Amino acid sequence: MFYSEKEIEVRYAETDQMGVVYHANYLIWMEVGRTSLIQDLGFHYAQLEKDGYLSPVTELSVKYKTSITYGETVTVRTWVESHGKLRTVYGYEILHADGTVAATAVSEHVVVKKDNFRPVSLRRIHPQWDAKYTEVQRGEG
Repeated sequence: MFYSEKEIEVRYAETDQMGVVYHANYLIWMEVGRTSLIQDLGFHYAQLEKDGYLSPVTELSVKYKTSITYGETVTVRTWVESHGKLRTVYGYEILHADGTVAATAVSEHVVVKKDNFRPVSLRRIHPQWDAKYTEVQRGEG
């Protein structure tokens, strides 16, 4: 299975009064991981937007397992869990420096036309990207 890894240094501003990373920051880290995965596969999300398309989140699930605190460096591991005609599901693990899992997550996305938000197949607008996702999806690549 192909996955991308991106290190993130936890900033003070990402923590709450308890010194623990605030839960919403994990979503930002997932976006960083997704962008890194796309780039590692040879594509650019910004180009998709320039071409008139967006890929909004349609579903999201996060399981928090252990706390992350200021000063740590974490790794966001991201992969394509599944890819179909209209939906792509990304998988994530957020890992402490020692490799223990701090959180796991999945996010589901669709590609839509920017002007009307109608779903469109990635295969139709970017066949190479679609083929790569099909190749590397979990259990396939």
